[in-house]
Amino acid sequence: MAPWPDTPIELTIERLGQLGEGVGSYEGRTVFVPGAFPGERVRVRLEQEGKVVRGHLLGDVLAASPDRRPSPCGLSARCGGCDWLELAEPAQRAAKQEIVLSALEHLGRLKRDSFAVRPLLVAPRDFGYRRRAVLHFLKDELAYFGRRSHDRVAVSECAALVPVLAGLPGKLGPLLKPVSRDAEELHLLAEGGKAAFAVLLKGQATPRHVEACEMAVRTLRLEGAVLVPKEGSPRIIGKPVLRSVSPLRPEVPLYLRPDAFSQAHAEANVGLVTSAVYELAPRETDSVLELYSGNGNFTFPLAASAASVLGVESSPASVELAQRGAREGGVANVRFVQGDARKVCEGLIREGKRFGLALADPPRTGAPGLARWLKALGVRRVVYVACDPGSLARDAAGLVEAGYKPLALQVVDMFPQTHHVESVMSFELSA
Repeated sequence: MAPWPDTPIELTIERLGQLGEGVGSYEGRTVFVPGAFPGERVRVRLEQEGKVVRGHLLGDVLAASPDRRPSPCGLSARCGGCDWLELAEPAQRAAKQEIVLSALEHLGRLKRDSFAVRPLLVAPRDFGYRRRAVLHFLKDELAYFGRRSHDRVAVSECAALVPVLAGLPGKLGPLLKPVSRDAEELHLLAEGGKAAFAVLLKGQATPRHVEACEMAVRTLRLEGAVLVPKEGSPRIIGKPVLRSVSPLRPEVPLYLRPDAFSQAHAEANVGLVTSAVYELAPRETDSVLELYSGNGNFTFPLAASAASVLGVESSPASVELAQRGAREGGVANVRFVQGDARKVCEGLIREGKRFGLALADPPRTGAPGLARWLKALGVRRVVYVACDPGSLARDAAGLVEAGYKPLALQVVDMFPQTHHVESVMSFELSA
């Protein structure tokens, strides 16, 4: 292979890749160009990064896409949080639908005409929607990671966050300076007008850490905080558990905590849950297995129609929140098991347990082995909720290989201004 030219070259961007980058080609090789959009002519410097060829933009775009717009954020050139701020929302949505379909087609070998494709669900708010965020310490400031790097970009205010969180980074950073050297990262969480935070530590919590967090909670009138040591139990300060309501079941509380996972866009989450319940279609005689059940986000809506739901979740904090919601909401037909999904499923298989339906909402890495577990447990219909198109494609291919037929795909625009996307896909065991 010839070496890359020392001088800049010009490229035409053909499409957007799975990680949100513009994609072009040079001498038969695919080139990924961060910050470029389809139809644009750009000038780049080529660089090999492992197996990937990346083009780094030089100067202004030579010929801009009609979908390009000025960024409303002064940090967007450096911050890695919102990588599509310069792309108009209709183009973002079309790209997300295509990225998921393309991943299923090329990585999963599923033809896009072999299942129903629902119209994309649009998020109710394009800005000021994030109720949770992960930040990092930079001396006495809080920061996001930079684009495609772990360089830290200090932020005092963020328009992507819900109003109660938007100005919190600039206020919280100085108050938590005594914690900064010993912390891995900081999590913000809001629900309604209430806010809390969690500090994930590199080691153990000390009195100095506790004192700083208590001061921050008092000074900023926050609900509470959680100090999470590298090993051992979290230290609770104040009342960091925030009460929400279960999607589709407002009579059931859904509890959130800043050190436990929750969906970032509360309004779009309602659409996500609605879609998953619709695709799974539980009946009053069905037993449902839910893997990666978290705090009960899908569990309680599923339980409204099913005979029973067994939720499996590895996070002790999330299981505790889910059990509290079930107890206080009077949901008697759910049970939660704390443990690794693979180990729990293998145990259920050994016990001869059977489930008619299953829902899986795995982390970004997906759920390797899922098809084998579900087939052995007698599951006839599966709904897979994915935050990564590549993992969805891989696990979908596994389900098809195991005899499950793809039924429908629903893409949800959960993260406006970014390439990130949620998908709901349903499968049924072939007769």
